[in-house]
Amino acid sequence: MTRPITTVDALIAAGLAPEAARPALDQVAKRYAMALTPAVVGLIGTPDDPVGRQYVPDAAELVTQPWEQDDPTADAAFSPVKGVVHRYPDRALLKPLLACPVYCRFCFRREHVGPDGGLLSAAELEAALAWFARTPAVREAILTGGDPLMLSPRRLGGLLARLAALEHIELLRLHTRVPVAAPGLVTEALLGALPRHKPVYVCVHANHAREFSAEAMRALAALQGAGVVLLGQSVLLAGVNDSVAALEDLFRAMLRARVKPYYLHQLDAAPGTARFAVPVARGRALLRELRGRVSGLAWPTYVQESPGGGGKRPLGPAWEVS
Repeated sequence: MTRPITTVDALIAAGLAPEAARPALDQVAKRYAMALTPAVVGLIGTPDDPVGRQYVPDAAELVTQPWEQDDPTADAAFSPVKGVVHRYPDRALLKPLLACPVYCRFCFRREHVGPDGGLLSAAELEAALAWFARTPAVREAILTGGDPLMLSPRRLGGLLARLAALEHIELLRLHTRVPVAAPGLVTEALLGALPRHKPVYVCVHANHAREFSAEAMRALAALQGAGVVLLGQSVLLAGVNDSVAALEDLFRAMLRARVKPYYLHQLDAAPGTARFAVPVARGRALLRELRGRVSGLAWPTYVQESPGGGGKRPLGPAWEVS
């Protein structure tokens, strides 16, 4: 396969869903974006294995639980201009686009992301950059979306250069799935778009050790060769990584790729994602059992978004000192 899977027809033809599921999957596809890259499809054994479960649509997405929300992180309440989220005093998000190489079935922005929209217009991008320019308290610009590495190298380079030119911006951070989900996009042109005179951090989203394929390892090594610091962020997901063995394998895979595990997120309650939920008590128990089995370098901070957009709060586990 050389093209992404973006339709129910292609999903069924690839053997990732039965024909009998078509009516329900057609309804899912009308509401939520779907895309599986060739790199991702090559990692899937069955639709419900730890990789397939993350990307293959499921009829359960049509059921919204009472506690689920369209905007579970309350981004809209902290958006001074379109495309910017300013939740913490010294850092702000910039969402230049809402397209991704793949669409995770548990995404907290699933009501907004998709291939057809979300790219800021020239005027909107100028307004967002002007906001960064007139907000000297912001020292860190975080590009997210969507996936910022889906921008063309020319557009990405121009955007990063504008931000890096601001004296008060001390570091740049990009959150992405590209190195593991579409590693072929990490090209020399993309690497050349990254600023060299200010620190660049890339947070790589991966939830299972199998996502660190040979191609992904080469893409990550190329980013490191360009002077990028790599961090790992993951979501605790039922049926994907909710065991001590799966988390240990994931964090060890990150370290082998020279990616420092940074955050392990409690699932955000987006619509239709309940099948991925792991109770916080279970998450704490997993991390408690993992402690001592892996190096401190492999230890992420387990976090949950506070209600109403209050930011990330660490969940522990707590430890008694005798």
